[in-house]
Amino acid sequence: MVIYLTLYVLRLLANVIQGHDTHGEADTKCPLMVKILDAVRGIPAAKVGVKVFRADEVGTWKLIATGITSDEGEIHDLTNEEEFIEGDYKVEFATKPYWRKSGLSPLHEYADVVFRANDAGKRHYTIAVLLTPFSFSTTAVVSDPHD
Repeated sequence: MVIYLTLYVLRLLANVIQGHDTHGEADTKCPLMVKILDAVRGIPAAKVGVKVFRADEVGTWKLIATGITSDEGEIHDLTNEEEFIEGDYKVEFATKPYWRKSGLSPLHEYADVVFRANDAGKRHYTIAVLLTPFSFSTTAVVSDPHD
């Protein structure tokens, strides 16, 4: 099972890095997307609520986008090139409701990924999350925008 999950995550990230994502040309303009994998079942985590916040000039988090992962555990087009400016961002994944639907009582209410974006010029970010009821791990793929 661990080998399957590792291979799945590596394949997912390799596709993003190589620009051969299975979702086609629509992603070439997507500056922020998320991908979530349920590590317990080895499947994409569908129907997970996601909120994106940007810190304002005094450090207060302002909600800029919301979404729910698809059956493939993904959300594309959370924001656009014009709105995704340089700054500090927080992506909040609603993990508790996801696990509760499975009859589990998880440790975390939600999982946060906080990062600085576009400080070295415009980039595209894919935030990948691997979930269990008691832990989560994240990685990011940061790439130059596609023409």
